[in-house]
Order: sequence, then structure tokens, then C-alpha cells
Amino acid sequence: MVVDSVFDVVADAAPEIREGLPERRAKAATENVSGDEQLEADVWADDVLFERLADLDGVNWYASEEREDVEVVGDADDGYAVAIDPLDGSSNVKSNNPCGTVLGVYDEAVPASGRSLVAAGFVLYGPITTMTVARDGDVTEYLVEADGRTDLGNVEVPDDPVVYGFGGRVPDWTEEFESYVRDVEDDLKLRYGGAMIADVNQVLTYGGVFGYPGLQSRPEGKLRALFESMPIAYVVEQAGGASTDGSQSLLDVDPDDVHERTPTFVGTQSVVDDLEAALPD
Repeated sequence: MVVDSVFDVVADAAPEIREGLPERRAKAATENVSGDEQLEADVWADDVLFERLADLDGVNWYASEEREDVEVVGDADDGYAVAIDPLDGSSNVKSNNPCGTVLGVYDEAVPASGRSLVAAGFVLYGPITTMTVARDGDVTEYLVEADGRTDLGNVEVPDDPVVYGFGGRVPDWTEEFESYVRDVEDDLKLRYGGAMIADVNQVLTYGGVFGYPGLQSRPEGKLRALFESMPIAYVVEQAGGASTDGSQSLLDVDPDDVHERTPTFVGTQSVVDDLEAALPD
């Protein structure tokens, strides 16, 4: 099956990508289409994954945070689209902190609504390499090693929240959002490491909330809907949690542009409900 093959490719590439990071920590002489400064590792990881995913029968579109346009790699009338952030949190490579790979598999050409996702997942390069995959109503975590994957069991967001982490500079937060955070920090522990994947995995493990809000200077926030927000929302919701852009599930976001951004929050249902209630309509 095509979706199985997509995650097989990503799992097989993960040890190679991890091993290649130490020698690719330097800045590249380029920026991506969103204006982010690229590392050599960003460009290299994208090339590795593009080459292998584009060869899969049934994958007809490849979209990457590192590429301006969607690549048509098969019969453009039918099939799946893979949207990927090849190295989420790549700025952490220099400081030797966690980073990862995020992907969503859509059953139509992108840009598309989050409701067209049929699977999503991420690889986390932490003390160990793991891959978390959501599909068919289940979320499974795997240990990824050079000789294959080991099933670590199903993932469910805990009902009792423990951690929180929010991006953006505090002076740039809206008044309503800052007020909400001040309430949350009385009950939850701050965990924010600068790589979305690592912070989301904390929420999947301990319960709580992660988010990157709309800012006063950037109401749309930082995270890209297609590559980051909607795939992560799919994982968290399939694991029993919730997501919102402030007023609706992130899976209801329907971006017009491949690189469109959206405010992003995911986590334990009760915490996300309170957050949504605290923000203006």
C-alpha cells in the first residue's frame, strides 16, 4: 500500500539523516521560500527524502517547506500528495538539541484541507530516534534503528495535563493570549525547546498543550499549515487530544497557498477547550 511505503521510506532514511547531521551544521547560502535561513542539513534532508518519495508509485505530488512549488512526480490526475518538513527545528542542530521530520499524506493535490489527510507522522531525533505514525484511528510509536523498526505501542494523550510550551516573543503576544498563559503557568510545567516535534512529543507523553499563537506583528503565526500544523493536529487528534487555530480544529483549515501559516495549538482536550474559550472569536 502507498501509505505504508511512504512511512517505510521515511523510517529507512531516518538513520542516514541522523548520521549526516554533524557534518551539515553550517548555514547554507540560501533561504527557503518563507524567508527562513537554511542550514546545509535542511537542503540535504529535503533532497534525500524527495529522491526516494518521488520514486514511489502512487505518490504524485511532493511538497516541502524547503521548495517554493509543489513537485509533480506522478500522474497528476490521481494519487497521494506528501507534504513534508524535512528537518523541523533545524536551528537546534547547531546547539545539539532535538529536531525531527514531519509529514502528512493527503489524498488529493495540495494545498488542501486537513480533512484530506489520510495519515501523518513525525520522526524525532532525540536521545533515541523514534517515529510516530497516525492512521486508521490509531497512533503508534516506533523505535527506529539502522536495522529496522520496533513497535513501542499505541500513543494516547493523557487526560491529566502536565506540561505547556508556547512560541513567540512574550511582548508580541496578544493581551488575551498572555492572560491565558498566566493562568496556565500556575498549574503546568514549562517545556519549550524550539523544535515543534520535540515539544509536541512532550505533550503526547505527559499531557498538556503546545502552541505557536498569532502574534501582534504576525497574526497568522509562524507554523505552516500544510507541513506542520495540520499533520501534527492529525496525530494529536487521532491520539485522543485536540487541536485549534483559535476557533476551529486545525483539520478544518483549508489553506489557499502551499506555504500558508496558521496559529497552532494542540494538546489535551480540556486544556485546548479552555484556550479556545479564552481567545477572541
